[in-house]
Amino acid sequence: MSQPESVIDLLSRGSDEAPAIGAPDRPMLGFHALRRLMADTVALLNGAGLGRGDVLAIVLPNGPEMAAAFVALAAGAATAPLNPAYREDEFDFYLGDLNARALVVAQGQDGPARQVAHRRGLPVIELIGDPGGPAGAFHLARLPTGSPKTTGFATAADVALILHTSGTTSRPKMVRLSQRNVAASACHIARTLALGPNDRCLNVMPLFHIHGLIAAVLASLGAGGAVWCTPGFNALKFFSWLEEATPTWYTAVPTMHQAILARAERNREIILRRPLRFIRSSSASLPPQVMAELEATFGAPVLESYGMTEAAHQMASNPLPPAPRKPGTVGPAAGPEIAIMGEDGRLLAHGETGEVVIRGANVTAGYLENPAANASAFRDGWFRTGDQGVLDAAGYLSITGRLKEIINRGGEKISPREVDEVLLDHPAVEQAVTFALPHDKLGEEVAAAVVLRQGKQASERELREFVAKRLADFKVPRKVLLLPEIPKGATGKLQRIGLAQKLGLAT
Repeated sequence: MSQPESVIDLLSRGSDEAPAIGAPDRPMLGFHALRRLMADTVALLNGAGLGRGDVLAIVLPNGPEMAAAFVALAAGAATAPLNPAYREDEFDFYLGDLNARALVVAQGQDGPARQVAHRRGLPVIELIGDPGGPAGAFHLARLPTGSPKTTGFATAADVALILHTSGTTSRPKMVRLSQRNVAASACHIARTLALGPNDRCLNVMPLFHIHGLIAAVLASLGAGGAVWCTPGFNALKFFSWLEEATPTWYTAVPTMHQAILARAERNREIILRRPLRFIRSSSASLPPQVMAELEATFGAPVLESYGMTEAAHQMASNPLPPAPRKPGTVGPAAGPEIAIMGEDGRLLAHGETGEVVIRGANVTAGYLENPAANASAFRDGWFRTGDQGVLDAAGYLSITGRLKEIINRGGEKISPREVDEVLLDHPAVEQAVTFALPHDKLGEEVAAAVVLRQGKQASERELREFVAKRLADFKVPRKVLLLPEIPKGATGKLQRIGLAQKLGLAT
């Protein structure tokens, strides 16, 4: 079978009778019904004057309807999922920046997104779910009328997905991902994980994020398997979902894995009854200590992968057994070609540290309406990830940090991840994030935020002394904050950039 180059191609593979989308307390939606829903949705959009290339902003809660809406709408238009938790000013910015043709919301979902759309004169399409029917079943209402410029299912070069970068240090950029980009990435992930019709992913990732959309939803469905959609991550409910869904795997960010581990011991019987084939971790660095604890707890291999929005998610991944998994690395290339580039643009040899660069079918052709960003993002046909890393002799990639996150202490460069991993070796430490603290003479100083394990104690002085035994003095945090919780981003990731400001430490 030829390589799929669009969402509709990708979803043509599942057997008609096979389950595709599930959810708590709902019967499964099969592939035949999902494909019919996709065809009906594209026809409705075309009748509403919306077609290939038109941007549809989607503001829906996590769950099976969001998964089904994404694949159905992306089959014939450009989708732009937005975080339902955004405030009015944020929706105003994103809807304007996207030049969206319509907004898709759930029926009865009144909130700032709908209000902003009305103020902008933007059509609001209502998605009406069927609570008593199969998971993900829906129909659309309140569609506008018109004649689209293009009709039918999207093809390889059409835009499938537009997502904004986080914009932590600058104005968010719009990442344009084509149908070919997302189909290629879904196939890369399915191949890495050896996904097939018997696999079922328990999705706890938000579905406005590339990790959940591509790794959980599209990779599963493209392999003829199923995705079981929760309302969002909830450590208190995870094990009851594990019991009900009978998944073969789940994918999450490290903070979610840590929250799951904290409740694992009291749910040991469920873990034994519902064995997983593997566990996947992505979107942030997985501390080797957490990887080891996950594998010991679940008796399954844990695969750390490396992804970013501009690559339609996956770039590298540790492989399944019997190939070696190397804790502390994100594995070999798992889709695009990966190289390490020096500041002069020269590609470096194995063992040399530089910027991670990629190229391949899953990599964006560029940001929308941002020639300056595109000029700096690409060099000699390679996309510059902004990550610093090194490839070993076997091609396994170690990420040593974000170039923007490297702490420059009076000219001495410190990788925050190196300090994190030492702190996490302390028996009392559950989470640690090292970050730059502004300093009037050195420019930046090293600081760390730490969450202690329940029932454990450690002082700031004790933790600093612990690090000082393992690392050079200039790498030892001058300030260690003991916190009940470290601020996280919308997708559950711990964020270094801007943490000093969030904690009130930057003047």
